[in-house]
Amino acid sequence: MAKTILLQRLATLALAAACGAGGMAQDLKYVFMFIGDGMGMAQVDGTEMFLAARDSVIGARPLCFTRFPVATMVTTYSASNSVTDSAAGGTALACGEKTANGVIGMAADGRTPLTSIAAQAKGHGCRVGIVTSVSIDHATPAAFYANQPDRDMYYEIACQLPASGFDFFGGSGFLDPDGSGSGDDDATPVATLLDEAGYTVCLGMDEYRASDAGDKVIVLSDDPTAKSLTSAIDRRHGDMTLRQLTEAAVETLAGDSDDPFFLMVEGGKIDWSCHSNDAGAVFHEVLDLDSAVMVAYDFYLRHPDETAIIVTADHETGGLAIGNGGYTLALRHLASQRLSVEELSARLNAMSGSRRQTPAWDEIKDFLRTNLGFWQTVELTADEEAALRKEYEAMFVAHNAASEASLYSTNARFAATAIGILDAKAHISWASGDHSAGYVPLFAIGRGTEAMTHKLDNTDIPRILARLAGYGE
Repeated sequence: MAKTILLQRLATLALAAACGAGGMAQDLKYVFMFIGDGMGMAQVDGTEMFLAARDSVIGARPLCFTRFPVATMVTTYSASNSVTDSAAGGTALACGEKTANGVIGMAADGRTPLTSIAAQAKGHGCRVGIVTSVSIDHATPAAFYANQPDRDMYYEIACQLPASGFDFFGGSGFLDPDGSGSGDDDATPVATLLDEAGYTVCLGMDEYRASDAGDKVIVLSDDPTAKSLTSAIDRRHGDMTLRQLTEAAVETLAGDSDDPFFLMVEGGKIDWSCHSNDAGAVFHEVLDLDSAVMVAYDFYLRHPDETAIIVTADHETGGLAIGNGGYTLALRHLASQRLSVEELSARLNAMSGSRRQTPAWDEIKDFLRTNLGFWQTVELTADEEAALRKEYEAMFVAHNAASEASLYSTNARFAATAIGILDAKAHISWASGDHSAGYVPLFAIGRGTEAMTHKLDNTDIPRILARLAGYGE
């Protein structure tokens, strides 16, 4: 108990020193909060080791954000369980309060609204942006502007966006844009509400660049049915990226003025890939988040005395283990992966359903060789090849293919089996397809972030940031 009290006092002293007896709060003008959804310690560590393995080096190649001078660990439990979901985790990071799993921007009773750090910043005269690689009404981004008892109330969440008055939103789109899931037959389309609130909506980066966007901008995918941006590992030329959205947000928020701003950026697809137990895709998503962080870091270099950057996570997903027995690790095998399990599944399904003639096993082997490196850079055992051949027979010969569902996708079992084999060859394993209660990391740089050098709870992060930036004054 005495040790706990001492640590609390040290943390308080550190915060007081960082705040400079109240003077620094007025100096922190630009706040960046990056949230890697599902990004635990192993997801970051694994990405750095993956980068080294691609270069045939044992060890780690550091990311941009792992070089930040402040690094610590964060607890993530919710008010209802030691394992949080993204709604409760996002609310803790947005509002500095614990809530029950499934609740967005409200207390655990599901009735009492909470005020997010983004809303505090707006009330303090800051410009505010919210960016994500998934839909804008998903749990984590929603926690910064909405107050709803159920994260699945997508239409009701979207309806609260215009009232926020935030200056920039970016993501794939909305999950219930016409309100068909709300039960209201007279629901006003979200697009109408946005127009009435004075938002300029741009579909894709080309439309954003060509537009004469006003003060309030929303950039969405040019595919209105997309539930997320394209996975980083599957990305093709012209696909919108998290980095591009972050650049557009900074451009909109900073503009030609020196107005203060708050920007939250979520790498939401890290979580989706973890739910699918697809390590190669996970590492590419962490790299994608890091690329977005570089935009903020470039801004920090121009305004080092006025900027703070925080990179953390709402929870860990999958119980990722880097090493699954023996003193061996072979992450180099993941460098041969060209497609996520979702895209692998989509292409296998297309090959199965678009032909009158069944593709030969050798043709399927060529497909797996090209996209996963099997029989080329990744040698398979007889048992592993037999497992793949069994799935081939079921899917392409018997036309009785099974599927495996994760939280955000349902994939052909053939594809899931292939990715499972690749992860096993790399000596990676997963505890589950869901969240865990493990610590998540926090990395920070900039004005006042030395107040975060001790172990934190997720609710501490927005409280410290709001105090440093003077949002509560």
